[in-house]
Amino acid sequence: DNNCPFELMHCVSIYPLQPEDANLKIIHTLRDRYKCKVGYSGHEVGLGISVAAAALGATSIERHITLDRSMYGSDQSSSVEPQGIKNLVDTIRTLEKASGDGEKKFLDNEKINAKKLREHLL
Repeated sequence: DNNCPFELMHCVSIYPLQPEDANLKIIHTLRDRYKCKVGYSGHEVGLGISVAAAALGATSIERHITLDRSMYGSDQSSSVEPQGIKNLVDTIRTLEKASGDGEKKFLDNEKINAKKLREHLL
């Protein structure tokens, strides 16, 4: 009501989060219910669930970062080391490219392959 921009974050406060507790489909539920952007705050080991959240429409991804997983703290096991952050961003950028526009097209490279296949079969 006050024209204050925000993004709602889906988060399960378990360290580390187990895959069966992630409930990523809630991203759609929250977006539809509150008519706002919905991000994902991940506490899982690895990057897969965060990438899946992006694939399901999360508009931002938040992860804890650590320099050393052996450091003291309740979230070290689920934190991402610096190279992991780069991998996460690169993977999400690839996902964005691969998502396409939802329109089925006969791509030029497919046409070339189809022509070669037809010539081979004849």
